[in-house]
Amino acid sequence: QVWVAESGGGLVQAGGSLRLSCVASGDVSSVNVWAWYRQSPGKEREMVATLTSSGKANYAESAKGRFTISRDSATSTLYLQMNALEVEDTALYRCNGALLTPRHTYWGDGTQVTVSS
Repeated sequence: QVWVAESGGGLVQAGGSLRLSCVASGDVSSVNVWAWYRQSPGKEREMVATLTSSGKANYAESAKGRFTISRDSATSTLYLQMNALEVEDTALYRCNGALLTPRHTYWGDGTQVTVSS
């Protein structure tokens, strides 16, 4: 069992920065892939960035060059550094930890990011 809890969202002007945090607890060593997703009203959930347990990162096209995913294993905290924020980045951001065997994903409740123009 893994529990995750996000924080760090808020209201920021376009062009600004935010750093989201996701603290994990439980059997975190069993997680194969960590990820940030986002969803805004009327839109489908979108993968923002993923990070494998071996340290390989992958980003959505909309996040490349602006967002950085990282993890501090000592504190079991996943981060998403978001720079040059755009109004279109407004969404509920949720982190998850995914196990490949058996297949299961643990989700947090999310943290709201609102970017104003």
